[in-house]
Amino acid sequence: MRQQTKHFINGEWLESTGSETIDVINPATEEVIGTISSGTEEDLNKAVKAARQAFPSFSKSTKEERIHWLENIVEGYEARKEELVNIMTDELGAPLTVSEDVHYQMGIGHFKQAAESLSTYSFEEERGGHTLMKESVGVSGLITPWNFPTNQVSTKIASAIAAGSPVVLKPASKTPFAAMILAEIIAEAGVPKGAFNLVNGSGSVIGNGISKHPDIDFVSFTGSGSVGEKIMQNAAPTIKKVALELGGKSPIVVLGDADVEEAAKTALSNIMTNTGQVCSAGTRVIVPHAMKKEFEDKIVDLLPTFPVGDPRKEGIATGPLVSKDQWDTVQSYIEKGENEAKMLVGGTGKPEGLETGYYAKPTIFTDVSNDAVIAQEEIFGPVTTIIAYEDLEEAIDIANDTVYGLAGFVVGKNPETLQYVASNLRAGRITVNNAETDFNGPFGGYKQSGIGREWGDFGIEEYLEIKSVHGMPAS
Repeated sequence: MRQQTKHFINGEWLESTGSETIDVINPATEEVIGTISSGTEEDLNKAVKAARQAFPSFSKSTKEERIHWLENIVEGYEARKEELVNIMTDELGAPLTVSEDVHYQMGIGHFKQAAESLSTYSFEEERGGHTLMKESVGVSGLITPWNFPTNQVSTKIASAIAAGSPVVLKPASKTPFAAMILAEIIAEAGVPKGAFNLVNGSGSVIGNGISKHPDIDFVSFTGSGSVGEKIMQNAAPTIKKVALELGGKSPIVVLGDADVEEAAKTALSNIMTNTGQVCSAGTRVIVPHAMKKEFEDKIVDLLPTFPVGDPRKEGIATGPLVSKDQWDTVQSYIEKGENEAKMLVGGTGKPEGLETGYYAKPTIFTDVSNDAVIAQEEIFGPVTTIIAYEDLEEAIDIANDTVYGLAGFVVGKNPETLQYVASNLRAGRITVNNAETDFNGPFGGYKQSGIGREWGDFGIEEYLEIKSVHGMPAS
């Protein structure tokens, strides 16, 4: 049991001013594994005050100082790798291999990339008759989701440090412990007091408090569209800068010349990795009519190569969903799908032998119309839909027929066709043939998938304001 009922404010772990707590549940066992404090408005005000006081000096720190702090964080991260991997498996339910190869690596990768980007980044330049200066946006409020306890936390913090922006972080209450370990790492890295603060608590109190707070200049949020809308409403009275990374219903466009097995593996990895709890997951598989039957047979045949089970057992690819609420949501979508399309495999209920834990049956629907609920709404679980097309233009139309635009995937062989499809998909990140992730490449979405970008130099710029100075040369 982890009893961590303090908040990290101004370089210290301080007791909450309130008495309410939140239990953290292991989704594989349904047991309480720890308790955190449910922070109060007073706790938040203390953290914002500390960040505001740190702003004058932190915003004027040098690039060299910021790179030094980021590199120290990387060293601390590496030193606590085993602890981070284990806690993410316990609080999220991710298999140990996923916690290590995905969550841990993405977390540390953002700090490395921020240091690298910062080394060549220019905060001042001459442009014609004026000097362009990029300065810290001010105090930033960070609200992060439960599905990636290190990735989303790390990319925001790394960019903020690189930009010289002090922060107040509210991690997700379902998965708070990885962020609390990171707070200890940041303190040991020598980051100045007040530049990083962490307040646990509910979205209604701490989340709303951050987005409304008059002394917070910028809010960076990752999560659902409905909460993103609320944050924009809260930020409006103070005309606060807002960046949102929201939901997705991303397409996987399978071309006629694609290797069917590779296409099926791509589709399965999108819904089985992190139990499908990925905002950018490709959950609409758009395949040629002529390939449909072969693709259906192959994806069902390959499904057992992604075994579901206890995340601490060797060989497991997919763990439980994060909570009972999320399990219920996924079940409701599977029920809707049974009335909208043909189910190839899966269904409601838990997999045999996994009665304890929030496990869901991987479910594949075919003969899906793109206007079906299961093709339009984000399910956030191990569920995918197969949609057939006649020609390439129809495939692109189907892919873009969504309110979202976070990501897209293209699988095929002809370079010209791959480029054509990738350039016509209306989404912020397109992956061709399972290309490796580049931490320098911006991440964010079109349409209702959000506002702004994270990762690399684009992520740093979200935490900056632009000033033009006329009549004075660059220093």
